Amino acid sequence: MKTLLSAVLVILCIQAALGVDPLEHSKVVCYWNSTAYERQGPAKFQLEDTRPALSLCTHLIYGYAHINSNFEITPGSPSLDTGSGYSYYRLATQLKRSFPDLKIYLSVGGNSDPYDEEHKYLVLTETSEGRTKFINSVNRLLNDYDFDGIDLAWQFPPVKVKKQRSTLGSFWHGLKKRLGYGKFQDDKEQEHRDGFTILVRDLKAQLRPRFKSLTVTVLPHVNASVYYDARLLAPNIEAVHLFAFDQKTPDRNPKEADYPAPIYGSYGRVADDNVNAASRYWLENGTPGGKIVVGIPTYARTWKLTADSQISGVPPIVTDGPGGPGPNTNEEGLLSYTEMCSKLTEHAAGRLRRVGDPSKKYGSYAYQSYNADTGEQGIWAGYEDPDTAGNKAAFVKSKGLGGIAIVDLSLDDFRGVCTGDKYPIIRAAKYKL
Repeated sequence: MKTLLSAVLVILCIQAALGVDPLEHSKVVCYWNSTAYERQGPAKFQLEDTRPALSLCTHLIYGYAHINSNFEITPGSPSLDTGSGYSYYRLATQLKRSFPDLKIYLSVGGNSDPYDEEHKYLVLTETSEGRTKFINSVNRLLNDYDFDGIDLAWQFPPVKVKKQRSTLGSFWHGLKKRLGYGKFQDDKEQEHRDGFTILVRDLKAQLRPRFKSLTVTVLPHVNASVYYDARLLAPNIEAVHLFAFDQKTPDRNPKEADYPAPIYGSYGRVADDNVNAASRYWLENGTPGGKIVVGIPTYARTWKLTADSQISGVPPIVTDGPGGPGPNTNEEGLLSYTEMCSKLTEHAAGRLRRVGDPSKKYGSYAYQSYNADTGEQGIWAGYEDPDTAGNKAAFVKSKGLGGIAIVDLSLDDFRGVCTGDKYPIIRAAKYKL
């Protein structure tokens, strides 16, 4: 009898141990957009460039797959992802030979589909036929490639830009909303929310026997309270990754620059455009803290300063559209951390004045004012650096959340240009968890 009881206790202990996630509060999820391979010069990012980061990452998320008009998952860059010349899907999953503890997922969506094709993500959720086609295609892909799981970075419609209004302005805005003006109207919001919940449930039912994981990524400006039923999603996902950044961007807010990724809100700002508000929604709606992962960007958002911009640089500040492209990333309104730190060095041409974040609430910014003598436009940049990334990780730890998501590897200092250390943002955040 004692032997039987001992055996039962051993079995129960083993089951309990297997049910504990050793990374419950220390996930370091590293996103890698494979299209960074197409950049030229020092910004070109290849598969081998991931290796110095992978000893720091617990998960690698390969982005991004698309869905086709038949609601099937399909490579976002076929020649790169599955083509005979590269076959990055296969080569990426083979990284586990060198990093056996690393989990590698494939992400679908991520705002990588053309804007005029985003309706597919809504229509797919509306019928059991559409959901089944997608799930079957995921099963076929996992049969061909050894990914450990699937991440759904679903392209739900983003909300329109929110504005702070006076009392009269708020009244007029509310009246227009009641009359149906000025708002993107998804007439099937509830249907799409329910359809996505069913999709997650049914997909997880297929993945569970294969010991494959399922995660969800909430993209910037998607209203989680509209499209995500947190209580029903939580049992069927390993994690939700909150991209609570790009709250202000030069595309959405060309005339006003402000902190792109604050941890907390502040007076005069939209109340829910911050990390704390985003995580609070999921916590208050039944998601275990260990499943909530906070996104940390590895880049700067930049705006042009003009004669109308105040010389103090203090945000929010009047601007005139996106700043010029970086020399390597070549995208207006965006600088990689490498490009950003080069603009902060003592002897840099066009050096920016850096303003840190002693409050640990809002983030760093840097600027060069408009030059009234020459008429040369200035620049304002809100950005993440090792200090602010560490602050976000400390926030995650203090709230008992699941970890951090680095977005993405190719925009961190992966060559070690700034200080000689590769991936300084990942390192600083990981060591604060």
